[in-house]
Amino acid sequence: MKQFAVVGVGLFGAYLVTHLYEKGHEVLAVDSNPARVQAVKDRVTRAAVADGTDRAVLEALGAGGMDAAVVCIGADMGHSILTTLNLKEIGVKRVLARATTEAHGRILKRIGADEVFFPEKDLALSLGERLHNPNLLDYLPLITGYGIVEITPPEEFAGKTLRELDLTNRYGIQVIAVKKTVPEDVLMAPKAQYRVESGDLLILFGPDDSLGELRARET
Repeated sequence: MKQFAVVGVGLFGAYLVTHLYEKGHEVLAVDSNPARVQAVKDRVTRAAVADGTDRAVLEALGAGGMDAAVVCIGADMGHSILTTLNLKEIGVKRVLARATTEAHGRILKRIGADEVFFPEKDLALSLGERLHNPNLLDYLPLITGYGIVEITPPEEFAGKTLRELDLTNRYGIQVIAVKKTVPEDVLMAPKAQYRVESGDLLILFGPDDSLGELRARET
């Protein structure tokens, strides 16, 4: 179990705190809007009506001792930046911050955000990738040029071991999991001797270009 603080519980933040709490983590939800705090108070460990731009308030709430803090403020760039700075200065181990523009993201990085995310952009890229590749089962953009995909293996993969396929050396791709349909199961970090079977789903991590090449050869 970890401890998380989420500052800004609008639609995105509310979904985030609920998910983390349901996963068994301790969650502190903070927002200056009483109605938003009221809406999530029964779905988090603690909820507080507070201003994230006030460093003393964040310290008093114990945000500095959290494993991570997420700044989900989207509408007010100034509040987002100052809240992120405050969280870093009070010693939060990891601060993730939502950005609305590329310039906003660069500022957040400059003041110390450990990770900057663009929810609308990330979702649009994911949806666009799925529309572009109708047979693609799932896609998750990670960092520029890399991703995680779930594909049906090309026909020539069936019956071969991962060692024989040698995807790492051939494509720079790692097989991080195999989803089996009969019986239904997930094999995490499969060994090199694992033999790919017809009906398997491969979850791969690697460069977008290499992933695209394999996607084009899906069964």
